[in-house]
Amino acid sequence: MDAATRRQLKKNRKKVLQAKLLGDSVEEEHEVLPEKKPKKKTPAKVELPQEEPMEEIADDTEKDAEVEIGNEEPLESVGLSAPTNEDDEYIRDTHGGLKVRKIDLNKDVDTAWDSLAEKVSEKTLQAITKGMGYSNMMPIQARSIPHLLTGKDVLAAAKTGSGKTLAFLVPIVELITKLKFMNRNGTGAIILSPTRELAMQTFGVLKELMENHSQTFGLIMGGSDRKAEAKKLQNGINILVATPGRLLDHLQNTANFMVKNLMCFCIDEADRILEVGFEEEMKSIVKLIPKKRQTMLFSATQTKKIEDLARISLKKVPVYIGVDDDKSTATSDMLEQGYVMSEGDARIRILYTFLKKNKKKKIMVFFSSCMSVKFHYELFNYIDIPVLSIHGKQKQSKRTSTYFQFCNAETGIMFCTDVAARGLDIPAVDWIVQYDPPDDPKEYIHRVGRACRGDSTDKGHALLFLRPAEIGFLLYLKKAKVPLSEFTIQESKVANIQNQLEKLLKTNYYLNQSAKEGYKSCVRAYASHSLRNVFEVQTLDLKKVARSFGFDTPPWVDIGVAGVKRKGEKDGRKERMISKKKRGGKTR
Repeated sequence: MDAATRRQLKKNRKKVLQAKLLGDSVEEEHEVLPEKKPKKKTPAKVELPQEEPMEEIADDTEKDAEVEIGNEEPLESVGLSAPTNEDDEYIRDTHGGLKVRKIDLNKDVDTAWDSLAEKVSEKTLQAITKGMGYSNMMPIQARSIPHLLTGKDVLAAAKTGSGKTLAFLVPIVELITKLKFMNRNGTGAIILSPTRELAMQTFGVLKELMENHSQTFGLIMGGSDRKAEAKKLQNGINILVATPGRLLDHLQNTANFMVKNLMCFCIDEADRILEVGFEEEMKSIVKLIPKKRQTMLFSATQTKKIEDLARISLKKVPVYIGVDDDKSTATSDMLEQGYVMSEGDARIRILYTFLKKNKKKKIMVFFSSCMSVKFHYELFNYIDIPVLSIHGKQKQSKRTSTYFQFCNAETGIMFCTDVAARGLDIPAVDWIVQYDPPDDPKEYIHRVGRACRGDSTDKGHALLFLRPAEIGFLLYLKKAKVPLSEFTIQESKVANIQNQLEKLLKTNYYLNQSAKEGYKSCVRAYASHSLRNVFEVQTLDLKKVARSFGFDTPPWVDIGVAGVKRKGEKDGRKERMISKKKRGGKTR
């Protein structure tokens, strides 16, 4: 067949297609040319996806094709395609460098869960109103759920503790249950969480929502039995909660893990996923799952990296929902926040005095490194101030049991690293103490977000320890809409335990070794801080820092590797990981 004939046939095909779209009847003049069969891709040669320019991202007002999953309804009836005239309710705009469609946040919305009775199944609403005891939606829920139920891709930002989990779980449960997914249909929705603890928490909420539904749901994460997970995936898990590394492992290596029917992909705490070094894994995951899907990105902060992730994961122009964008503060109004100025050697005495006075409160204390948490945990328990600890070097079973123990406690103290700072819903925390400064304002916001969560009316408190040389950090916090007042502490009321501490370390070999490791890791973490114009390791008085660990003479520590910033490297967390690898240790 010559080229002219081929061109004529293509013109005829176009005419027929146009006529069908307009509802006219047209007789085809020629046979339609057979389409070339796509070449079979081999999973062994997976390439990382390239970021798509925004001009190539399609508008989600295009009608999706019907997909059948058993005896279920077509996608249109459960909201995976939107009527073309609905676009009038959105404002075309950009968020950072990303094309988005924004909603009118001044428009009143009904916040009662019962107002969704025509859109959400009775089984799901019963689980929420009767099982969980909620009658009204939080702002992020009321603003995002209606759009997610109509199949929109959504990029959402809200303060920590604002109810984001239900905001994405309810539409996911509705989609999968209305499509009547069965085990043989494989996985229809995937929810990614940055940490194991957050994944377990999300799974717990999902379990409550699925109380009255028959579809299967499961959890896969690092530290769990991989073989048992693989067997469940092969049998079929309809809604899957996962951590990035373990999900990628199963996508690449688990035979018969069916994701071809994937309808929804949700990334929770998206900014945290990128911060802890899962950027390459995310690119690979996006490459391995179907492109035709609904995508949700939820986080507490919006950064340039979130925009980059949105570009590679969103296939439609997303609806942007930032319920706190116009708020004057980035943290809860019920949170009283302050800082205390103290030199390195005074910090341990102030912390001891504070915890002894508030033993009947529920307190979380944040440290910069795992070994520092370990030492302070051992020290305070030795001197009869009972504390719990959670950090990245613990076995998963230990982290899990500690997390639930602290959640269920009315009072108590928990020492932790930032592994516990993201997304975890720990009830009724009275005080958030940041013994070591956070890496940046975003990390500060996520730490204090453990207090005053959801619609809680209980007042919470946050205390930040700073050295006089670190006062510049307050300017960064002010720019990030974080209001802080200075707390003053009377020196006469601070317990002088320095001599007893030094004597204890001289007589207790085990504590002495633990203190050395804690001191070294503390200094290395400080040296790798991302805000080096504020947290300069050269300004540290190492003798005073050593005294806070119980040493009159500082142990030797090599800060050369961590203290020199690599060319082109901006993320202090990455530097910590590189530094630890050079020392042969494990990263968090």
